Amino acid sequence: MGNSPSGSETAEGGRITHYFTDAAWIDGRATQQLAGTADLPGMIAVAGYADLHPGRNGPVGAAFLADRLFPSLVGNDIGCGMALFTLDLAPRKLSLDKAARRLRALEGEWDDAPEARGWGFGTIGGGNHFCEVQSVETLTDTAAALGLARDRLCLLVHSGSRGLGESTYRRTEGQPSLDPDSAEGRAYLADHDRTVEWAAANRLAIATRAARALNADLQLVADAPHNLLVQANGAWLHRKGATVATGSAVPLAGSRDSFSYLLAPTGAADTPFASLSHGAGRKHDRASMHGRIRKTQSSLQAQIRTALGGLVLCEDPDLLIEEAGAAYKSAAGVLADLEALGLARAIATLRPVLTYKKTVEGR
Repeated sequence: MGNSPSGSETAEGGRITHYFTDAAWIDGRATQQLAGTADLPGMIAVAGYADLHPGRNGPVGAAFLADRLFPSLVGNDIGCGMALFTLDLAPRKLSLDKAARRLRALEGEWDDAPEARGWGFGTIGGGNHFCEVQSVETLTDTAAALGLARDRLCLLVHSGSRGLGESTYRRTEGQPSLDPDSAEGRAYLADHDRTVEWAAANRLAIATRAARALNADLQLVADAPHNLLVQANGAWLHRKGATVATGSAVPLAGSRDSFSYLLAPTGAADTPFASLSHGAGRKHDRASMHGRIRKTQSSLQAQIRTALGGLVLCEDPDLLIEEAGAAYKSAAGVLADLEALGLARAIATLRPVLTYKKTVEGR
């Protein structure tokens, strides 16, 4: 199985497992946050992955086993995840500039779903969310059996529950944890589960809108949420930026300047946390990126064309800087750790071609 993850005991008895090697770049603040969560009352065990980085209410790229519910560890973007689709569109038939103009159709709520309006259904959101057209760089027979091919583009969607998740989370504010058998706990779990389903439907809606804009049909390869909680091993497994690893394939997102990967879980499902890294993980926070990239016309233009020859569609200068490729760790390094620990293996490498982030509505 390769190397073994490291573990240690905290004062409260909660076990900390690090699913990353010594080669991983990990912000010390994130490991401190992880250790802090292990000391929470009712916490049984916690785990950090190679994309571990500091978050608002706890670390991102982590999983937590507890006998109570901790809504703040999951956060407000309940059900956020990655969904990978294939498109019946060949790379040679894609005009980048024309495709970028057509993907402007993603801005604004989806008119085809009036019953879901009000929460931002069919929209990506801000931050690190995106809809990215990708080409297949390498693939194995396993990936080919899932529908991937060199002559067929892919679509990777990263989004979550938008306003619905925020509404669900706000109803628990001021309560550090919940008894799952209490009225409040049962209400949160019911709302949580509906929100997770809504988030998956939102990713499908985004992909459908993008495929229509590109005059292509799509087929789902994998949808893997990374912000949610489920019952597992007689406890409650919370995931924050830790992808569910029980399916046959799981996307691992790179930055817009690096490759993404499709993974086949190997040993991950046999661990107590049944999780994998969801992406490269941030190396620099959003505020510090403004000190690294100047908001000049030339600097912003340099961010629109990527090192791999792709195009970024983002008309928010602040977001363009905050989500630059330099803000993220190496996805290849995260993959190397997952493979070294026997948790997963790469079955396809995906090159970013066109990354949609945000446009100015109506332009």
